[in-house]
Amino acid sequence: MRITRREAVAGTLAAPLARAVPARGSVDTWDTVVIGAGVFGAWTAEHLRREGQRVLLLDAYGPAHARASSGGETRMIRGTYGADAIYTRMALSSLAEWRRLNTEGAAPIFHPTGVLFLFDNAANPYAAASVETHRRLGVALETMRPADLRARWPQIDPTGIALGLFEPVFGALMARRAVQTLVAQFSKAGGTYRKHAVQPPLPGGDTLGSITTSAGETVAAGNFVFACGPWLPKLFPDLLGRRIVATRQEVFFFAPPPGSASFGAAQMPGWADWNGGDLYYGFPDLEARGFKVARDTHGVVVDPDTQDRRPTDAALADARAFMERRFPAMKGAPLTEARVCQYENSATGDFLIDRHPAWSNVVLVGAGSGHGFKHGPEVGRLAAALALGGVASLDPRFGLASKGEEQARAVH
Repeated sequence: MRITRREAVAGTLAAPLARAVPARGSVDTWDTVVIGAGVFGAWTAEHLRREGQRVLLLDAYGPAHARASSGGETRMIRGTYGADAIYTRMALSSLAEWRRLNTEGAAPIFHPTGVLFLFDNAANPYAAASVETHRRLGVALETMRPADLRARWPQIDPTGIALGLFEPVFGALMARRAVQTLVAQFSKAGGTYRKHAVQPPLPGGDTLGSITTSAGETVAAGNFVFACGPWLPKLFPDLLGRRIVATRQEVFFFAPPPGSASFGAAQMPGWADWNGGDLYYGFPDLEARGFKVARDTHGVVVDPDTQDRRPTDAALADARAFMERRFPAMKGAPLTEARVCQYENSATGDFLIDRHPAWSNVVLVGAGSGHGFKHGPEVGRLAAALALGGVASLDPRFGLASKGEEQARAVH
């Protein structure tokens, strides 16, 4: 009987659960427990495993599940970050890991479409800083004028565009598939994954000795890493309840013209339009899912457990209006798919990778802020190094002390 790749991955994920669940009432002990199997948690667990740790990875719903910020189809990996060279370097380091993981499965994880940024002002400071950062780091970047854009990508109407920046080495990551493949490889290589929710840890002591699962099991470890996305403030409400804010984000996919390949990955890059600071982004028709369009502006504040996941007519109309202006051949294109997810934002957009202020053996990882997925491998490496004492502290931008309570986004 032929086993499909989907069945093989599912079996790999299920096998550690069948082998290693302890008896009810017993204490299960590990070197490190990672809570949250999204992109940050899964990569942290993998880096810890590479360091020889006995690692248990837990998630309440499953790796990159439908409500997770790491779920869904596609994420952009790009190095254009203005003057924020720290994120350009992290993207480059992460790209090497994503390329390695891309060889692990039958279906692609990384599509090297390149990424095109469009600016309505040739003197845009973000664009100028990006050019300088790429030059300094030796990252390939093509500067393009409207005539260049028309010649290379006639699908794009460059009206109002003064400058394009094209990164040929970057592209699109298949989000859910990437995380699930990583967790499968982690399990195959000796890590253990289980589907369990955990209860908020109780205060007390200088270190955290154990956690309790929703099934009443006790799990002990030398170190704990909490990488729970928008659920992180729910586990630590007093500490993070006002420092990480989840916002509603809507994503749409449209059918390209029938019989046309002009909006496919071979002829179109991933793209982001600065649009006077009101940024839109998207992807070509990857794997016949449709042409993706999304608005990067933060939506309303939501609860990841209770928010309505139905797309709104207003957001659809807004995405369609932008698409039809910038990509005229997509006018009237049928909607093929829509998704409502969330960002979990820090005040500035910088990530959280820091020790818990009371428990020296607990590391908190989160605040992906809508741009974090691409950086998963490097965030995981830094979090693992912090948990194991390989570094005393990280860049202050990732510290808990820098996380304010008033939203003032500075990272794009």
